[in-house]
Amino acid sequence: MARNTGSRNTGSRNIGSRNKGSRINSQSALSRRPAVRQRQQGMTTLGLIILVSFLGLFAFGFIRLTPVYLNYFKVSGVVEGAREEFDGKGATAGAIRQYVARRFTIESVSQLKVRDVKVQAVDGGFEVSAQYSHKVPFIANVSFVVDFDKRATVRR
Repeated sequence: MARNTGSRNTGSRNIGSRNKGSRINSQSALSRRPAVRQRQQGMTTLGLIILVSFLGLFAFGFIRLTPVYLNYFKVSGVVEGAREEFDGKGATAGAIRQYVARRFTIESVSQLKVRDVKVQAVDGGFEVSAQYSHKVPFIANVSFVVDFDKRATVRR
């Protein structure tokens, strides 16, 4: 029995010594495997630069368009104010035009002149309308063109 155990030990030593060599090779292979097997996570620098560039373009467009919309809100307020001021009070076209001119001065409306606001007689009153386009340069030869149309009816 001792001989069998010895031969087993000898055999296991040979196997063990082969395994040690195999382990060295397999360890170097395993050390390379996790990099291949491990899932990459995160963002590369190039990906981050592209993302920041797109966000920057959108932010710049927002900054360029903000004054245009703020001006439109002023014009809209003037047109709605004319409706609230004169609705049902027997107003005339001249009185409405004077009101619009006065409010344009107070509100510091730009890009649209008082003569561009139309006051037209319609059934039962007047229609006050402000239609205009505003072109804003963006980058190089690229521009934004925004069309606005605000209308309000003033009843007599």
